[in-house]
Amino acid sequence: MLPSSAFGNGNRQPDPSDARRFAFGQGQGQRFRRGGRGSRDYRGSRGQKGANYVKPPCTDFDRAYFQSYSHVGIHEEMIKDHVRTETYRSAIMQHQSYIAGKVVVDVGCGTGILSIFCAQAGARRVYAIDASDIAVQAREVVKANNLDDTVIVLLGRVEDVDIDEEVDIIISEWMGYMLLYESMLSSVIIARDRWLKPGGLILPSHASLFMAPVTHPERYSESIDFWRNVYGIDMSAMLPLAKQCAFEEPSVETISGENVLSWPYKVKPIDCYTVTVQELESITARYSFTSIMTGPLHGFAFWFEVEFRGPALFTSNHSPHPSLGNMFGDVHSNDLNMGNKRPRSNELLVLSTAPEDAPTHWQQTLLYFFDPIDVKQDQVIEGSVTLSQSKENARFLNIHLEYSSGGRSGQNTLHHSPGATGAPPLPAAPNLTPSQFASGGLSGYSFRTSKTIVNTYQLVIELSRVCEMLRMPSVHVKCALHIVTVSTNSWIL
Repeated sequence: MLPSSAFGNGNRQPDPSDARRFAFGQGQGQRFRRGGRGSRDYRGSRGQKGANYVKPPCTDFDRAYFQSYSHVGIHEEMIKDHVRTETYRSAIMQHQSYIAGKVVVDVGCGTGILSIFCAQAGARRVYAIDASDIAVQAREVVKANNLDDTVIVLLGRVEDVDIDEEVDIIISEWMGYMLLYESMLSSVIIARDRWLKPGGLILPSHASLFMAPVTHPERYSESIDFWRNVYGIDMSAMLPLAKQCAFEEPSVETISGENVLSWPYKVKPIDCYTVTVQELESITARYSFTSIMTGPLHGFAFWFEVEFRGPALFTSNHSPHPSLGNMFGDVHSNDLNMGNKRPRSNELLVLSTAPEDAPTHWQQTLLYFFDPIDVKQDQVIEGSVTLSQSKENARFLNIHLEYSSGGRSGQNTLHHSPGATGAPPLPAAPNLTPSQFASGGLSGYSFRTSKTIVNTYQLVIELSRVCEMLRMPSVHVKCALHIVTVSTNSWIL
């Protein structure tokens, strides 16, 4: 819990600078977003195989996470995302000449659809790995399509299953909201370091996380201004609570390019051939935007894209071969600062979740301010963002956002600490008045989309009971997202 001194006295006025900390968490019964069923605490290298390979333990968090993917609805939503599924199938067909006759690993195979695509492309053998019980259904799907001689479904974690040969291709749909939620990329890294041959193919091969300032008057009016006049009744007293409930957590929704105030900034480029688990534990980027129009700044949007490039030559520890360092350009460059999305060739397949592209089930992730800031054309908006894995559960994603505009700046140095169970902290004292609750500190635990709100922990249950539940490996707390917001006094109304 945060110390009470962090909440302030509630008397300061809003300031256009702020720092916010959020925490994404994965529930034990329902999902936030489909993700990997591998695990995420592997720190070895390609040399750590056989007798030298030490399997990390499977935690209660992991078991609950895997269990959440046994529900068919999760997989139905993914498969019905035609942008997602068709792009993967196109990538497999585009690389068919490389896949034919080769050995493939599908990390987090789910129903097995990508494994079947690879078999249809001529793969000699496909190892379809999933730690969820959905693997049982995947075996039946494979058998029904007469591919059980080619596709081998393995029920278990990437750390635990054994494959007695090196593989030529790794394919995985590992991306979560904001790209890194759920930490499934770590499972791909494990598979790469355990089994991938030098010069092998990883699909997707590269990924990038972007952010941009956004304006969204309709959303603000719908959620906040509504309370100013309700059937002729002044309900503006509801505004503090309305802002708290509407904007205390990241919101996953679809926006358009018209909502974006500036060229995007590339927060993190990822090369799947070389990225390490340690590199993903904490990511910090400083950004600077110049608004291309005059209007209210309501917050920031995040989205990602992944690329399906062809195989490249790599050494045994997966460091790029020196002569190939610039074959595709410097994917780690942030030189352009704003809008550093590289031009796409006609041959390069890209799966994008950007506002200007076709919508996907990932949509965009928005971090809203409680009160908008008026910005003018060419006004600078700058600050930093840090994405870090929770030390208690690496599948939880903490977001620390700092920004300043109009010559005023500030920063947040507050941190939240876990309870005795290792679970993320629950809301502050329940006897806070709405105005106190809206003035800062530890806040809500719900996940909001344009269609539904899902409580992360059922707040009607007493704190002591929740803590007791979290000690039980078999507990099924129906939740999809855990949010913690820490606001400074600059957010006080």
